[in-house]
Amino acid sequence: MKPHIATIILSVILIAMSAWGYFGSATPSTTALLPMGWGVMLALCSIGVKKENKIVAHIAVVLVVILALALFMPLKGSFGRGDYVAFTRVSIMQLALFGTLAIYIRSFVQARRNK
Repeated sequence: MKPHIATIILSVILIAMSAWGYFGSATPSTTALLPMGWGVMLALCSIGVKKENKIVAHIAVVLVVILALALFMPLKGSFGRGDYVAFTRVSIMQLALFGTLAIYIRSFVQARRNK
């Protein structure tokens, strides 16, 4: 899979899971909308990634890594509370983030080999 397509898919997943977390809650918190903002930023980065802009691609990777690290505490918290719907939601985002990160790494390695 090409990195820009993985970025778009990740953006859709982040936006959808964030909306589900916010609108599906009886007491919604605005922090549930944070992944949506990251998804929008990544969607904007996908344009530069498609054009093989190295700077934009590296920015996208940094965003993915930061968000993957930032979601560990909500994952741990949702499991600790026994909120398995939230745990599933955050797990889906984590899996998508790590999958996209693997695609980026593979792309960077391939670009290095082609030099």
